[in-house]
Amino acid sequence: MRIDPLRGLPAIDPGDDLAELLAAAIEQAGGLAVGDVVVVAQKVVSKAEGRVATARTQVELEALIRAEARRVRRRRGDLFIVETHHGFVCATAGIDHSNTSAAGTVILLPEDPDRSAAGVSARLGDRFGIVDPPVIISDSFGRAWRDGTVDVAIGVAGLEPLADLRGTLDWSGMELESTQVAVADELAAAAHLVMGKADGVPAAVVRGSGVALGEGRATELVMPAERDLFP
Repeated sequence: MRIDPLRGLPAIDPGDDLAELLAAAIEQAGGLAVGDVVVVAQKVVSKAEGRVATARTQVELEALIRAEARRVRRRRGDLFIVETHHGFVCATAGIDHSNTSAAGTVILLPEDPDRSAAGVSARLGDRFGIVDPPVIISDSFGRAWRDGTVDVAIGVAGLEPLADLRGTLDWSGMELESTQVAVADELAAAAHLVMGKADGVPAAVVRGSGVALGEGRATELVMPAERDLFP
């Protein structure tokens, strides 16, 4: 497996044609083949879609958090852990202050990251002659019981985000009863190794992963309420 960073992308502003800019960068990186997965940082998707807001004070930020949240799960001082309207459980509703275009501005999550991924996939498919090339929209999330953030898939198109191994046998012949692998999250995390907030590389192409192609959505990665042990 190889991961190629997509370098040379300009700073993204609202209204920019992100898919066209990605296509040009992909061509410079050797093009796109069937099975290649394009991973794009959420921030540039949100910027292109105009998901930028003003929050100069903590009061304004809290109002934005509550507006983006389906409900607040936990709060400790100024830290909010919320369930977004998409169903993601994350800090500050995914609102980000870093790498914004101006002081006092913040970037919100895309309204529908799966739709965003599908739109990029369709455009790249037309450009490179590939049916539904896999696209992942990634974002950095914290994890319960673990320090540090890891990029996960918040938008998916053209691939199956979960590899369901239930009913298959492990190496010793035992039947697996509950194993499902979040391959979309694994690809997002792997791609982040060549991207990074400080490097100015907002996208990458993962080649040779062998991921199953399909019509999956990132919402399949959200834990169903009936299985959530920490409601």
